[in-house]
Amino acid sequence: MSISERFDCQYCKDSLLGKKYIMKEDKQYCTKCYENLFANNCEGCSLAIGCNCKDLSHKDRHWHEECFKCAKCSRSLVEKAFASKDDLLLCTECHAHDYSSKCTTCKKTVMPGSRKMEYKGNSWHETCFLCHRCQQPIGTKSFIPKDTGYFCVPCFEKQFAYQCCTCKKAITTGGVTYQDKPWHRECFLCISCRKQLSGQRFTSKENYPYCLECFSNLYAKKCVGCTKPITSLAGAKYISFEERQWHSECFMCIQCSVSLVGRGFLTERDNILCTDCGREK
Repeated sequence: MSISERFDCQYCKDSLLGKKYIMKEDKQYCTKCYENLFANNCEGCSLAIGCNCKDLSHKDRHWHEECFKCAKCSRSLVEKAFASKDDLLLCTECHAHDYSSKCTTCKKTVMPGSRKMEYKGNSWHETCFLCHRCQQPIGTKSFIPKDTGYFCVPCFEKQFAYQCCTCKKAITTGGVTYQDKPWHRECFLCISCRKQLSGQRFTSKENYPYCLECFSNLYAKKCVGCTKPITSLAGAKYISFEERQWHSECFMCIQCSVSLVGRGFLTERDNILCTDCGREK
């Protein structure tokens, strides 16, 4: 047989005519040489993975089909979901049991891929995260923690929240307390102009709250000099004489306009005069 007619193993040169062979990079090898030269060693049993065996691989590591199993329970992982932890292959059940979070309520494993709720480092199955009052799943709805329990907003409002004196609805955040009564900030208003009083100076009359401007306009005495309200709430000083009042800066001689605060003065009908102007009269 001529050289051109020969069909030999690329490595050992034995004839491959009528024998099983394997091609690699356009070159033929007998099965023995191929296994010696190229076969991967199994991670499970450390033996070569022969030509007649399936070679299962994961991240550049190889296994016989029968060696591809969970490192903990030894169940086969062929065509099943699995996870890798510290170079060990684990079935999803073993991985979840050892490494997944536990439900705070039922203490069972929260399986990977299942819906779970998390809050401040704790985890729950979706069906275990319940309102402490109505025992309904909270899911993705808003909730409010209270002591060791969690409440859906409607239950929290019914059980714990103060009721606004104006609108009678629950106060869930913030709020204003005046005379031991609660209000929403947006409901605590001047009884006259309806301006919001939260964060503002205000006063009251007959238990009704007023902004300073409304209180001054409605109830404060008026200055004889400028006719504007006199209110001590704004820190104003005033002079009172014969049931009439003046701002300190308005208490002056009607003729020469000198300030009469702390000085003697004279009256002429409804006018007040300094002593010098009074003598001239």
